[in-house]
Amino acid sequence: MIPQSFIQDLLNRVDIVDVVGKYVQLKKGGANFMGLCPFHNEKSPSFTVSPAKQFYHCFGCGAHGSAIGFLMEYSGQSYPDAVRELAQSVGLSVPEERDRLPPAQRAEQQAKSLALSDAMTRASEFYRRQLRGAPGAIQYLKGRGLTGEIAAQFGLGYAPDDWQGLESVFGSYRDDAIAGPLIEAGLLIESEKRDADGKPRRYDRFRDRIMFPIRNTKGQVIGFGGRVMGQGEPKYLNSPETPLFSKGTELYGLFEARHAIRETGYVLVVEGYMDVVALAQLGFANAVATLGTACTPVHVQKLLRQTDAVVFSFDGDAAGRRAARRALEACLPYVADNKTIRFLFLPAEHDPDSYVREEGTEAFAAQVRDAMPLSRFLLQCVTEEQDLRQPEGRARAQYEAKPLLKAMPAGGLRLQIVRELAEATGTTPAEIEAVCGL
Repeated sequence: MIPQSFIQDLLNRVDIVDVVGKYVQLKKGGANFMGLCPFHNEKSPSFTVSPAKQFYHCFGCGAHGSAIGFLMEYSGQSYPDAVRELAQSVGLSVPEERDRLPPAQRAEQQAKSLALSDAMTRASEFYRRQLRGAPGAIQYLKGRGLTGEIAAQFGLGYAPDDWQGLESVFGSYRDDAIAGPLIEAGLLIESEKRDADGKPRRYDRFRDRIMFPIRNTKGQVIGFGGRVMGQGEPKYLNSPETPLFSKGTELYGLFEARHAIRETGYVLVVEGYMDVVALAQLGFANAVATLGTACTPVHVQKLLRQTDAVVFSFDGDAAGRRAARRALEACLPYVADNKTIRFLFLPAEHDPDSYVREEGTEAFAAQVRDAMPLSRFLLQCVTEEQDLRQPEGRARAQYEAKPLLKAMPAGGLRLQIVRELAEATGTTPAEIEAVCGL
């Protein structure tokens, strides 16, 4: 936990006008500064920043807060991350009340993190340069309907078919000081095999693949997804878990989509890197993707920090339904009466990219508008395989609903679902609450 005394000292040292001014064009207006609100669409400025009171306020949408709150709202950062970013900007180190690391060890950890981050940035730049001279990779991207502009926006690159491609950037892999950070960052693999002099063999993890850099909410490259262009396996190869990167907490495209999410008022969650980039190309720039894993509670929290409306898009086949069920379970602890979560199931033969190309943007937009609300999907999950004409079927539906309802916070949405389940199973809401232990 970060001491409150440090937070107060930090807010006294930063100038909220400087913090907000990095992201919003501000003009002086009397004692305050004015600009177009970054949190909703507007043509006339209603967003004010007060240097005297050190807070921002939008008279249009009601957004309000300190410099820390602005970073959290604008970039989707967690509270600790926003505090750390602000502290770094004024040369402060964040004290953790439970941090018992000696200063020297803490400094060593920070230096290691910076080294890993630098390695990822340099690797990303290398892959981007390689793409320019890789006609096969360029042709592949063009065949998927992607332009150079969208490839540049997402920082797409190409990992050459070379076991030591990154040596041209970093130097010899035989040097432990060079190879160590690259291995820890997931860019190199160290083999158990050794050369004649006893040195372990080291080689590039990503070879002959289209490279999708994964950025955190600050825009820093923390990992990669690499896609084969032919029939090789695995089709997608992700960075391993590293000190910078965890698949269960990151979302591909969230950094690039943050403005579009605010403009459209919702985030669209799809299943793959290519879907995100292709949808952005086709006008749906508010799409993000999980990184080859099921949706996790951390993903849901990140999404709901960005927007009050989330639409999950899944294939309509059995695998898509299973993935949707896992996403539903991840969402339940965080549902609220002012949040909207919906589930979109496309025909089994389509992914979002192919659907838009075949049916058009209006048809896809209609699918999004008509996506199934969380309440309906939950009730469908617990009742669709039960014979509600029989007592056993009705009891089983209540049994299936119990863990889902218990995972939800008390509120209007849970009450409405309880009422609908009671009606479907021929009981009263009070009886459902008793059976489910609510």
